Amino acid sequence: MATHSHDHTPRPLTSKPVSGLSGSILVPGDKSISHRSLILGTVADGQTRITGLLEADDVMATAGAMRALGATIVKNGDQWLVDGMGNGSLLEPEQPLDFGNAGTGSRLTMGLVAGYDFPVKFVGDASLSSRPMGRVLNPLRETGMQVDAAQGDCLPLTVHGAPLAIPITYRVPVASAQVKSAILLAGLNIAGTTTVIEPVMTRDHTEKMLAGFGADLSINVDSQGARHIALKGQTDLQAQDVTVPGDPSSAGFAIVAGLIVPHSDLTVRNVLLNPTRTGLIDTLIEMGADLTVENRRQSGGEDIGDIHVRSCQLKGVKVPAERAPSMIDEYPVLAVAASFAHGETHMLGLEELRVKECDRLAVTARNLEANGVDCTEGKDYLVVRGGAVPGGGQVETHLDHRIAMSFLVMGMAAQNPVSVDDVTMIATSFREFEDLMHSLGARFS
Repeated sequence: MATHSHDHTPRPLTSKPVSGLSGSILVPGDKSISHRSLILGTVADGQTRITGLLEADDVMATAGAMRALGATIVKNGDQWLVDGMGNGSLLEPEQPLDFGNAGTGSRLTMGLVAGYDFPVKFVGDASLSSRPMGRVLNPLRETGMQVDAAQGDCLPLTVHGAPLAIPITYRVPVASAQVKSAILLAGLNIAGTTTVIEPVMTRDHTEKMLAGFGADLSINVDSQGARHIALKGQTDLQAQDVTVPGDPSSAGFAIVAGLIVPHSDLTVRNVLLNPTRTGLIDTLIEMGADLTVENRRQSGGEDIGDIHVRSCQLKGVKVPAERAPSMIDEYPVLAVAASFAHGETHMLGLEELRVKECDRLAVTARNLEANGVDCTEGKDYLVVRGGAVPGGGQVETHLDHRIAMSFLVMGMAAQNPVSVDDVTMIATSFREFEDLMHSLGARFS
């Protein structure tokens, strides 16, 4: 059973300045694609073989839930094998589905079971239980699904699909890949056509993978630029061989480290380059990064490539609000990169950062200040004035894995070591972080 982040003794770690990182690494598989490959494998006919699955706590929680719904999921060498039930054939789980800290897994699974006339109970750790689920549950209620939830639509909660669920057409009010994906997954077992209208495009892995598994899906863009994604329900899905590319959010830490640590030259191989996920790379290139994408190729409908970076002097830029959805998880490490850049970096449109694992905007700003970086935090923006970074500060992570990794990267290039109060929760997304950084030349103690 996965251990959840609220049951642990903190493990502090200090990152020391180094002179030059070099080498070539593979980062773990993309989290979004890992969750979806397990879920779609579960409702496909036949055996889905997944290579490169992210073996982090969040994804393992999704695997456990799919087993509870009837799939057989085993690891065989470096592959994960999913023997699917077929579309419409999920079984009523005997126990509650425990998602630990997995927001994506829990929300997508709420959609997946919406077309089934049986109760499913969802539970999670303290952090997940404090995150409201209403924006996923409200559209699912329109299909006829009953929800028995705690105050504010939080976990623990039980859902029960209608005996004759109805297909919906839903215009997503706030850009959210999780809401879109939950509705499309619900549509798989509902007769008729389920349509999601998305005014602002979000990561599109669900649509790409549904099509890859053989779903009857069409995408049209209207005159206002909104995407209409239509899925015909109750059609058969076929098992697939899935190769999960490296997670661009995880790759970001090594990429930024290679740019800010003097005399560095490193390559991160096999990184997902889906245009809805490359905001950090686009921004770093605007900042003057010595960054090239090599060996571009396609796998499972997704673009992947190797990212080669060399240290260089970055310059401050303005990061527009409309770029936020394609890099929402990368702002803490971008703020670290901006700390070493010449001039000011303005990051706009950051409201969503306040409702992540913690108030990620405020926590990023406080930790920059603790390490001698001049910055201004606004309601939905952050301005960082770069230069030499004194470092030497104590970082309070508030149990946020991305804050922990970002400031360990800062310590590699600051004038003095940077101490992070706890790194235990890095395992939720990137268990291999310390080993991979050590292999490039980082010094942690």
